Order: sequence, then C-alpha cells, then structure tokens
Amino acid sequence: MFNKLYQKSLELAAHKSSKIFLAIVSFAESSFFPIPPDVMIVPMVIAKKNDYLKVFLITTVFSTLGGILGYFIGLYFLETGMSVVEFYGYGEKLINLKVSLTKGSGLYIWLATLFLAGFTPLPFKVFTITSGMIGFNFFIFFFICLISRGLRFFIVSYLSYKFGDTFNKFMKTDAAKWFTLLGILIVLTFAVIYFIIK
Repeated sequence: MFNKLYQKSLELAAHKSSKIFLAIVSFAESSFFPIPPDVMIVPMVIAKKNDYLKVFLITTVFSTLGGILGYFIGLYFLETGMSVVEFYGYGEKLINLKVSLTKGSGLYIWLATLFLAGFTPLPFKVFTITSGMIGFNFFIFFFICLISRGLRFFIVSYLSYKFGDTFNKFMKTDAAKWFTLLGILIVLTFAVIYFIIK
C-alpha cells in the first residue's frame, strides 16, 4: 500500500495541477496520510527551479493547516484519533507521555518532541493528534508547527533548487538520518540558550 501511495505521489508531482495536489498531500499528511510531501517537493522544484519558494510556502501553509485538523481530531474525536495513533504504533507511548506531562519538565519535553516531529521523519500526524488529546496549548502548538514545518520544507525546497538530482539521491538514501541529527542539534541549541538566559 505504501509503495503504491508513494508512486502515486510522484506521479502527482508531474501533473499540470501539481501545486494543488501538493497542497492536498501536505494537508492530509499532517493528520492521517502516510506519505510526506517531500516526495513531491523535490521533483517539482527540480522541474521548475524558480518555483521553489512557492512550493515551500504551499507545503508549509497547508501542512500547518493539516496539523490543526489533526489537533482537533485528537481534541474532539478521541476514538478516531486513537486509531490513527495506534496504527503508527504509538498507543503505549501516548500513555507514557501523559504521565511525563504531569511532571515539571513535561511541557518542555513536549515542545521539543513536537518540533522534532515536524522537522524529522517521525510521523507528524501522531503528534498533531496527540497534542489535541492532551489539550496542549493551541497557540504554542500552531507556532511550533509553523516553525518546524517551515524550516524543514524550506531546507528541502532550497537544496532541491540548489543541487537538483544530487540532492534527490541524498533524499532517497541519507535524508532521514541527517534531518534527525539536525533536528536534535536545533533542539539542544535552544535548550542551552534557554538555560543560559534563565
């Protein structure tokens, strides 16, 4: 199933209405769809390099809007949200998360987790839905989604524009590892800055 969806997403990237399909995939991926919009971003930017900023903005805006849908699924449709969370194997982790949030550092742990979910290959929809389930502050949620998604998609769009097929090969082999490392480094940097100025 995943391979079929992946191939279909690649086909949509070459469609004459690719930007509309990119918006749909970006929106859906943040709340239930399993294929990330990066699959479409890279070939779209390589095909029309001058559109890389448009592609970045479309993906960021609609991914954030999709995240808001995920949040409200978790907030108002608990059973549906839980089925998505369990589908990705995060049911037990959600229980542990609720326990950790009762502790003093829980808020900061969730902020870092939500940022990493938006920036790295973690299933973002699990964390948007979970944010609604735990009643996480909506405005902070929105801000973190916008920043993490925007940063990730800008990097993907810009590097596709700059390096073309070379970056495409990188995305297929090493992207998950390096985005994870970069995401962790960003979180650690903010943590150090926070404790310095505290």
